[in-house]
Amino acid sequence: MFFRTGKKTAQDVSINEPIDSDKDGNALTLMDTMAVDDTVIDDIDVRMKSEKLYDYLPTLEPRERSVICMRYGLGGRRPLPQREVAARLGISRSYVSRIEKRALSKLRACFEAGEGGK
Repeated sequence: MFFRTGKKTAQDVSINEPIDSDKDGNALTLMDTMAVDDTVIDDIDVRMKSEKLYDYLPTLEPRERSVICMRYGLGGRRPLPQREVAARLGISRSYVSRIEKRALSKLRACFEAGEGGK
């Protein structure tokens, strides 16, 4: 009975068992070789949504598009605070805020419509 039970688990491997050694002679375990970045899925999702964002930018008015691009650093630019965006466009910071809010609402609607259609 003992040998029959042992035969079933003979192929089992612990993730903490040494399976090899590195060039310095330190033991490498299966866990060491299976390093997983917990944010991989999130990073892929953000990248996909970022690419989709560029498809939706043409739905914005030119001023909305320029505010969003400046505020969030799209197109390889660095993100700017509302104060700097306002100075560049010659408008008030509160108007930049309203434009940004309206543009984000439009983009959100595009994303929701796009995700629902899949």
